[in-house]
Amino acid sequence: MKGTVGELGEFGLIRALTSRLTTTPAVRLGPGDDAAVVAAPDRRVVATTDVLIEGRHFRRDWSTAYDVGRKSAAQNLADVAAMGAVPTALLLGLVVPAELSATWPVELMDGLRDECQVAGAAVVGGDVVRGETITVAITALGDLRNREPVTRSGARPGDVVAVTGWLGWSAAGYAVLSRGFRSPRAFVEAHRRPEPPYHAGPAAAELGATAMTDVSDGLVADLGHIATASGVCIDVKSGDLDVPAQMTDIGQAVGVDPLQWVLTGGEDHAIVATFPQGTKLPARWRVIGRVDKAVGTPQVTVDGAPWDKAGGWDHFGGK
Repeated sequence: MKGTVGELGEFGLIRALTSRLTTTPAVRLGPGDDAAVVAAPDRRVVATTDVLIEGRHFRRDWSTAYDVGRKSAAQNLADVAAMGAVPTALLLGLVVPAELSATWPVELMDGLRDECQVAGAAVVGGDVVRGETITVAITALGDLRNREPVTRSGARPGDVVAVTGWLGWSAAGYAVLSRGFRSPRAFVEAHRRPEPPYHAGPAAAELGATAMTDVSDGLVADLGHIATASGVCIDVKSGDLDVPAQMTDIGQAVGVDPLQWVLTGGEDHAIVATFPQGTKLPARWRVIGRVDKAVGTPQVTVDGAPWDKAGGWDHFGGK
């Protein structure tokens, strides 16, 4: 698309963005009116929101606009799935400078649309405003389909801890990009475009998951949220974690123990959940630990000992 956002104008930009969209049966009224209308068959809506800021959450020299669109949609739709819900809709709040090429937000919308299609959802509306820093604000909605939500507070002593999806891949990709390289490509792409196992959240709810979350801040940190909310201790067995050989090679090249990435690297948006002992889990789930009664403060341990190495994400404290 030729020209800048400023030359296109607000309503021209909106037309350009909405023309890229597809829909789903859950969308009763899409973009074009004062608000969208999305079906909520069981009369409850799961809702979540995130904000991504250029220079803080993405870099244009590392990621295309399409990549940013896929990533920003994925991290919100994963939150919906981690409640045991099926993603239905996504809303976009976009801040862009007037001098930005109009191609950038259009390609961003393509990424949002395509990631929504993977999850079975659709972009249904939003807003665009002028600002100095590119900011992408996403709100995602989901349908529980008559199930109760799976929260962080239901883990019980004796439960097993299991995960599905990738762990540490995004962090390894970040390490590669930080050193000016672009390969191994699989890890770089995992950082640019995470692939959450959306289906696994609702499936886990059907299997009787007692607590669940997506791994956005790091496995230890996110299990820590479950431990605190549930009032339990969680022990992770490092020998049961998947550390691919190529991740080990990257770790050796940059001087990092790859287990650090697996335990503390965020933004892969794997799904981790607790299940009653004896639950028959699908092949894609890997049991990595167990839930124990809290003795003192709820916490997460690794091989029976507190994890005392840095890691996990805190927007105000940093890594």
